[in-house]
Amino acid sequence: MVCNIKQVTKNKKQYLSLLLLGDEQESMIEKYLKSGQLFVLEDNGVKAVCVVTDEGNGICELKNIAVEPNAQRRGYGKRLINFLIAHYSGRFQLMLVGTGDVPSAIKFYKSCGFECSHRLENFFTDNYDHPIVDSGVLLKDMIYLKQKIPNTAA
Repeated sequence: MVCNIKQVTKNKKQYLSLLLLGDEQESMIEKYLKSGQLFVLEDNGVKAVCVVTDEGNGICELKNIAVEPNAQRRGYGKRLINFLIAHYSGRFQLMLVGTGDVPSAIKFYKSCGFECSHRLENFFTDNYDHPIVDSGVLLKDMIYLKQKIPNTAA
């Protein structure tokens, strides 16, 4: 698989339709899209996007990752996360990611090297203007996972 991953700094909202797959409320995306770093994975067209924010104290957070539906389960999400870990080496010590309490999502992040960190109770019910359902699960709490970023920068 020959992929090209690039950072996009202008006209980030052109990827909104794909970002909405990872976070279905536009007002929530707008909160982190402006200050976050947007990365796009291309392989004969855009296959995946993600947004990472600087949370301070050596911590970054993967706020959104989304893969085109017809490109899912082909390794694009994992490839993007592996890129981010390498890209942020020497800049951050820890990456966080928050997700709904959905077994398939937690399994995916664990397969990418994340481990469970903590839970924010009622995050989805308190912060979204409508019920969020993922894989048949009504989301209530945000489950955070973490991964240490090795300092491989020379």
